[in-house]
Amino acid sequence: MKEINLAVIGSGSTYCPELIDGFIQARESLRLKRVIFMDIDERKRRIVGNLCIRMLEQAGFACETLQTDDLDETLRGADFVLTQFRVGKLSARHLDETIPLRHGLIGQETTGIGGFFKALRSIPVMRTICARMETLCPEAWLINFSNPSGILTEYILNETKIKGIGLCNMPILMEDQIRAVAGADSEISYVGLNHLSWVTHIMQDGRDLLPNLLQGGLPETAKQAIQDEGFSLECLASVGAIPSSYLQYYYNRQAKLKELRRAEKSRAQVCMEIEEQLLELYADEDLTEKPALLDKRGGYKYSLAAVSLIDAIANDRRSMHIVNIKNNGALPFMEADDVVEIAAVVGRDGAVPVPFMQPVSPHIMSLMRIVKAYEKYALHAAVEGSDEAAYNAMLLHPLIGDWEQAAACYAELKEAHAAYLPQFS
Repeated sequence: MKEINLAVIGSGSTYCPELIDGFIQARESLRLKRVIFMDIDERKRRIVGNLCIRMLEQAGFACETLQTDDLDETLRGADFVLTQFRVGKLSARHLDETIPLRHGLIGQETTGIGGFFKALRSIPVMRTICARMETLCPEAWLINFSNPSGILTEYILNETKIKGIGLCNMPILMEDQIRAVAGADSEISYVGLNHLSWVTHIMQDGRDLLPNLLQGGLPETAKQAIQDEGFSLECLASVGAIPSSYLQYYYNRQAKLKELRRAEKSRAQVCMEIEEQLLELYADEDLTEKPALLDKRGGYKYSLAAVSLIDAIANDRRSMHIVNIKNNGALPFMEADDVVEIAAVVGRDGAVPVPFMQPVSPHIMSLMRIVKAYEKYALHAAVEGSDEAAYNAMLLHPLIGDWEQAAACYAELKEAHAAYLPQFS
């Protein structure tokens, strides 16, 4: 059994009890020697942290625990650093989701101009974390869950010396949904960028089931689920792949824009309400397990993704995971240092991408390349505080594009988030 020292940055997140529950479930292979819960929000750090500590105690874990707002104290001696911070909290997300609507643009947490500004706010914080890790725990692994995970991982792997892997629960959810339809023994080919991904093949007994499924072979429940996510079956058949739910913003832009404008509340406001309900539950000193309400917050199977990845590294499992890592030739149509979301073999030396052997459609290749070009410009803007790079990023992104809309929305969001954009001042 491997012992690890874990540091959680952004421990005030209401997802955190799910993470701790994951470690409790993995107790046969991973032992938490020390857990440090770090968050700059004292109220959330205390309420969420206290529940997490009660959960560990209830499960019989005798690990050392500490709650702090001090980054250096958090990082010293860490084996794994898990980042799940949200710069500006949900109130900043609300601005990302609502200001773009006034300019005729989709407002979304991780893609489009809203996701762009989340990246601009998050990179300076990630830069500080990585710089302190290089000094205090240079051998530690950084597992990033903070969104937009693809751009943040692009920064970690190409701009720092840190050993890092980007993570998302979307691949696990997609695999589960597809295997429920195609069979538990199906081999699934998954390719893309974070929140821009597709299942391109579903192999069973040497035969690809996907073409038949997309041409009408899906069960009615699966068809309804796809339509509920905002896709038409004709669209999926044309693309020749099953996209992640975030592609609805690309394939059905006008419908999504109308839907967002009609909504009485932003998703951020809904999450604020759920979060307050969760914090009220968490504050109950008799509660020693994660409540069912947590599943409505949107991080379902987050703990499985994180804990199984850490277990694979700590115990050299050499197991398969879908993660955000450098391409390194796995996808011949992408650059070697492009961070992509792809299957990898994970062990003590990290994640090694598995060469993608199945054909990839020109549609997917083209969209991945253009969004990766956007991500590169976005990273440049976030690191250098460059308006020029920011404008280029927005003009390339399929959900932005229009100069007048982009420039006006950029100016308003930049002013609204000025406190979190030190690179521009």
